[in-house]
Formats: sequence, C-alpha cells, structure tokens
Amino acid sequence: MGLSYPWGMAEPLDLSIPGLAARLTDEAAAYELLEELRWNGKPVCPHCGSVAKHYFLSPKASEGRKTRTGTVTARRVWKCKDCRKQFTVLVGTIFHGTKIPLRTWLFVVIEMCASKNGVAAREIQRKYNLTAKSAWFMTQRIREAMKANPGTLVGTIIADETNIGGKPKYKQGKLRGRPGEKNYPEKSKVLTLVNRDTGEARSRVIPDVTSDTLGTAIMRAVDIDNSQLMTDEWQGYDMVGRWFGNGHQTVFHAGHEYVRGNVTTNAVESFFSQLKRSIDGTHHAVSHQHLHRYLAEFDFRHSTRKLSDAKRVARLMGQTHGRRLQYRGGIVR
Repeated sequence: MGLSYPWGMAEPLDLSIPGLAARLTDEAAAYELLEELRWNGKPVCPHCGSVAKHYFLSPKASEGRKTRTGTVTARRVWKCKDCRKQFTVLVGTIFHGTKIPLRTWLFVVIEMCASKNGVAAREIQRKYNLTAKSAWFMTQRIREAMKANPGTLVGTIIADETNIGGKPKYKQGKLRGRPGEKNYPEKSKVLTLVNRDTGEARSRVIPDVTSDTLGTAIMRAVDIDNSQLMTDEWQGYDMVGRWFGNGHQTVFHAGHEYVRGNVTTNAVESFFSQLKRSIDGTHHAVSHQHLHRYLAEFDFRHSTRKLSDAKRVARLMGQTHGRRLQYRGGIVR
C-alpha cells in the first residue's frame, strides 16, 4: 500500500507552525482549512457518503451563526444534495462533538505529526491552557486516527518482538516487588512488522511470544503467499516461516550475527530503539490498556517518515473519519 497524499494534491499547504499561525486568524479560518485538508473543494456527506455539489448554508443572522443557546459559532454547515441532511466537516471524525477550539486541534495535530519523539499530554495541557483530562483525551483521539488502514503487507517483511515496561523495583504502590517475586505486573509484549520494500510498520500488543501467537498475528497482517519473512533465531517464528511463499531467512543474534548479505532485522531494532527512547523520555510510562494507541502513533510516523510534515498532516486528515472515541469514566471507548 503506497504512502500517497490523500487526495492527490501535487504541492502541500504551508502547515508549519508560523504558517498555520498566520493563516488561522479566527475559528472560521480553521474550519476552512480543515475542509480543504479533508475535502479539497469536494464536500463529502458523512451520512450517505455522497460526493456532489452540496449546499453551503449561509448564516441567517448578520452577526453569524448561533447555537441553540444563542452563542455565536464559526461552524460552517452544509446540506447534502442527496439525503438532505445537514453536516459539518467535524461530523463522524475524531473532532466530533469537541468543545475545544478547532485552531487548537490543528496546532496539536501538527505537533504530534512533526515531533519524532511524540508530545506528552502534560505539555499540551501547559501550551494550550487545557485541563489534563482534555489534553490526554485529545492526544488519544489523534492517535486513534493514526491507526493503519485495513490491508495486508506484501514484500520482504521483517519481524521482531520486544518488552515494554519498567523494572520491578520501579513499580509503585502495592505492586512494588523485589526480583524473584511475582507480585508485580508483567511487561507488555509487542510484535512489530516492518515492510522493507515500503517502510511501513505495523505493531500490536500480544499476550506472549509463543509460536501460535506470533503465527496468528503475522498471518493476519501479511500476504504470506507473496512475501518473504526475516527474523532472528527465535523458534517461535519457525512454524509460520514455513508458510511464506518466498521463504524465511534468519540471523543468529546469539552468535553475534546481525547481518548476513541482505538478511537483517536492523529495521525493526531501530524502530524499537526510537519507541523505547520516546516512551521513557517523553511519556515516562504507558499503561498496558492504552499501549496499542501509542504503538499506532509511532507506526504512523515511521511509515510516513519520508514525507514532509505538511504531507503527513494531510495524510492523517484523510484518516480522521469513522474513528470517533468517547470518554466514559476515565475509559476511552
């Protein structure tokens, strides 16, 4: 699957921080920019999927559009030519129902797309004068949009697994334990696949590194009939490796073999190095419950690392629809 601009635009907009600050003079300008990024002049109805010359509903009041409570809003409302329902560029996206200004959303999106090590929710809280809960939930919604689109990897696939989590002596509260005791949580196990031909990365949290678990995860994500697998010598890959149409190659890390010809797992090792440095330095700790979204964030930036920041933002905007999250009692659903 190629990494193309979502709607085929030849040159990206100026989405640098200075460029964005100069363009987003008010909330209405933020709506217009988001419409340009998502629709490129062709509004898409989120209710029926129609792409047509929908009607823009101009505000009746001279001072602007008003909400039911009488508050003036910059919302740009459209009416579908086919199903006749009204919609805005926010409906059905990660921005749906937000009370945070759209200008703030766009700045945070650019920061998360451009920062190699990610951005902590506490930093977003301080920079944009948000509550800690709002900043955290905002970053989780953006990470949800960063999830890879459905589809299988085809080509030369490099696979490896790692553990994410602190040492037992750093566990807090009642879960504090000494080495040898089993009263502390197990580390989270992560499997990452990198397509050496396209550079795309796919990571997922797995319960263990047994042959059955690794085989199931790999077969779901890879077109094994037309691909080649490269791994280290861990025996958990042996069974699934037999099914790859183009073979299974390994390097023997225990014997200090890291490259043999064109066979290596260094691409995944590099990914893990960046992931762990960022979790330790930027986020400090990530819970097992939400780890999958942080993995999606790093997968997205790794897969689009050869794109400019502006093209990366535009690509993300093409993935915002249908990925709405809801916050219920501290749980993201």
